[in-house]
Amino acid sequence: MIKKCSLLLLTLSLSPLFFSCKETSEKQTAQMNPYFQKSNDSIQTGGIQIIPIETPKGTFKVWTKRFGNNPTTKVLLLNGGPGATHEYFECFESFLPAEGIEFIYYDQLGCGNSDNPKDVSLWDLPRYVEEVEQVRKSLNLNKDNFYLLGHSWGGILAMEYTMKYQNNMKGLIISNMMSDAVAYGKYADEVLAKQLDPDVLKELRAIEEKGDFSNPRYMELLMPNFYEKHILRMPAKDWPEPVQRSFGKMNQSLYVTMQGPSEFGISGKLEKWNRQPDLKSITIPTLVIGARYDTMDPKHMEQMAKSVKKGTYLFCPKGSHMDFYDDQEVYFKGLISFLKK
Repeated sequence: MIKKCSLLLLTLSLSPLFFSCKETSEKQTAQMNPYFQKSNDSIQTGGIQIIPIETPKGTFKVWTKRFGNNPTTKVLLLNGGPGATHEYFECFESFLPAEGIEFIYYDQLGCGNSDNPKDVSLWDLPRYVEEVEQVRKSLNLNKDNFYLLGHSWGGILAMEYTMKYQNNMKGLIISNMMSDAVAYGKYADEVLAKQLDPDVLKELRAIEEKGDFSNPRYMELLMPNFYEKHILRMPAKDWPEPVQRSFGKMNQSLYVTMQGPSEFGISGKLEKWNRQPDLKSITIPTLVIGARYDTMDPKHMEQMAKSVKKGTYLFCPKGSHMDFYDDQEVYFKGLISFLKK
């Protein structure tokens, strides 16, 4: 009994010292790892910030989440689709924090955790450009720290934004997106379609001609013959969970309005979009990322890197449209190198 009491007294006497050491340790950790410092908010929310967005149809809210803290390198991520979510970018957590690179998830209006006004008039490229600018201001991003990474449709949005607001930016990353929708459609017809089995292509074309895109047979043909070869090069059943989760939440109204229902080229609002002649006006450091098996022409994307004033091209030899999954080593090594320059 005496031994137990003595031990209890000893423990109690050391408690203040224990907590003092713990507090000191936490302070030292914060000083040594500023990347993990908490925000100045009275309540910590894991970096989540809900941002009000003014639109022609009123005010809506979009969802963002900051990961890490780096005053000179902040990467805002623009997801593709159009109509997917930030979630397929979750693999970035396995690479960028180790390098101290801050990045910000962001669901565009109509996507994921953000408001969905269900108004097709708001599915409009110039309006999305102004949305990104409002997000930038709310997050205090500026020319000394702000990198914009747009993937697929997000790449179109990133290019458009940069044409208007590059004075607010430090750098641009265009991931897996061509600068000309007409050229994209031509590449899909003349290169990708011809790689399909003729019988498969014939059946796909027949479904498209009828406009029968809800026919389950359409996806049955596309998944093994197109998606698993050019979107993400592995069996669909093995696609990473963040990809499946993101694609499972696709806003079909937004997708069809902007992209069109077909996978072979663009037929929606973006059908005639072309910024290739204007790339020369981009003067900030720009990284263009292409892949051998992408739905986008890698040679076209290489030319894009040459067209901007300070361009760098990153080629992923094993990758497809989602090369940050199927050619991760090359993708992230190149991306991190660009950001650290």
